[in-house]
Amino acid sequence: MHLRVVAVGTRQPAWIQAGTVDYLRRLPKEWKAELVEVPAAARGAHADVPRCRAAEAERILRAARGARLIALDEHGAEHTSAQWAAELRGWLRDGRDVAMAIGGPDGHGPELLETAEERWSLSRLTLPHGLARVLLLEQLYRAWSITANRPYHRA
Repeated sequence: MHLRVVAVGTRQPAWIQAGTVDYLRRLPKEWKAELVEVPAAARGAHADVPRCRAAEAERILRAARGARLIALDEHGAEHTSAQWAAELRGWLRDGRDVAMAIGGPDGHGPELLETAEERWSLSRLTLPHGLARVLLLEQLYRAWSITANRPYHRA
């Protein structure tokens, strides 16, 4: 399985980069896990938000390259860590690549949400996009630790 976290935005603070690198390093090598950053659409004072979302959706879809696409969305399904682990077991069984998409400042456009096989929410809270990257990767690591019977998850 090849796991891609596809995130809109290319400039993150050092602590976000450090957290991202740390959790990517912890994930199993056989997942070929990577972060793919796609540029955000230019937004000015009078930005055309639907056009920006469409441009970002196109970039995300290109980066996902036919993988099972899961859009992280505030209206998506919320899962417990144990449910993430169960989903992960299914992904590993079917062997398809997985791309998890984090949208830009205005979220995902309808084109991407219609194309995604699933919509997940990390939280009902509004999170900064960089923090969402780290939280997503931490939960993927936690799900793996549950499936591998590692002591990281102590619920």
